[in-house]
Amino acid sequence: MKFDPASSVQDTLHLDPATMGVNHPISDSATFAFDTGDDMLACFHGEKQAFLYARHWNPTNFEFSKALAAMEGTEAAWVTGSGMGAITSALLQLLNAGDHIITSVTTYGGTYAFLKNWVVKYGIEVSFVNISNLEEVEKAVKPNTKVIYTETMTNPMLQISDVPALSKIAKKAGAKLVVDNTFTPMIFSPIKLGADIVVYSMTKFINGKNDTTAGAICGSMDYINSLIDLNDGTAMLLGPVLDPLRASSIHKNLFTLHIRMKQHSKNALYLAERFSENNIPVNYPGLETNKQHQLMKSQMNEEFGFGGMIAIDLKTVENANKFMHIMQERGVGYLAVSLGYFKTLFSNSGKSTSSEVPENVQKEMGMSEGLVRYSVGLDNDIERTWDIIKECLTEIGFI
Repeated sequence: MKFDPASSVQDTLHLDPATMGVNHPISDSATFAFDTGDDMLACFHGEKQAFLYARHWNPTNFEFSKALAAMEGTEAAWVTGSGMGAITSALLQLLNAGDHIITSVTTYGGTYAFLKNWVVKYGIEVSFVNISNLEEVEKAVKPNTKVIYTETMTNPMLQISDVPALSKIAKKAGAKLVVDNTFTPMIFSPIKLGADIVVYSMTKFINGKNDTTAGAICGSMDYINSLIDLNDGTAMLLGPVLDPLRASSIHKNLFTLHIRMKQHSKNALYLAERFSENNIPVNYPGLETNKQHQLMKSQMNEEFGFGGMIAIDLKTVENANKFMHIMQERGVGYLAVSLGYFKTLFSNSGKSTSSEVPENVQKEMGMSEGLVRYSVGLDNDIERTWDIIKECLTEIGFI
């Protein structure tokens, strides 16, 4: 039977057994009592499963994590206070001094900076590769390679990772494949494609409201338990826990994610087609002319569409800045970082979310200085939105 992430999430709904409430209660406790000292000791030794302290588990986060695990098809999940909290905890649990990680050079700027500038201080080797060039990935493998890291749809170039092929390379090397699925929740199910661990910035599409930061790590039960081990679990010891009030809010938003992703995708495809018709260089894997269109189709859950992210090339920073300013003034959306919001967001990636990546590396990646990244919103009348965008393009001389 075909895996259905939306139905899997819906199947986790249940009434609160204590009150018959349709929403699970928010646990407002940072610590939890034990009947006996022996029970507490057993919990600290890992011999007894119980709620101990909110940095480890609390009932609200536990329920939310079960829904996320169902969406990804994993045994377990754990939620964090930010996407970077998820990424850094997940990777540091797998890497020790002397180990090696292979990563896509095209990746979120914060991830790039963490791998380029931070982990190397602790004796971890990093190789940045073109993740679309599988031969380059294979050549980068070393005897001490422990992780291959990528994003299903990379930020901001919208490259599509061949997850099954990367999984084969990782398994052959005895490494774990870690995939950031932030851009494409429900559209891709990386675990079903061969990934070992999936990470998210839930700040983006999963929450959908841009009112908080949050992250998630999904994987096997053994792996998640290792993350929150009292003695050497990175998530336990570094403390990136998500507040239960926020967890409850995002948990409820998860049940509308499938509807939102379909609308984001529908609107993005419409705009991408209009950009293309007007000879504006556009990158959107949903276009049949996109060189990675078939690769995405071969891996995706098609009912959710090709995603809400578009990149267009206006050649120069000056063009991009002028265009974005006019769009914000005319009500298209907001000149702001982040994505997955119900209103369209746009930014010049090279000078914002990818600014940690040196300019020479941006050029090697093929990132134009005039690249404008769109996170297309949930507009009811996307034709009206396009008419405004077209006026803005005309004003700066691109149409």
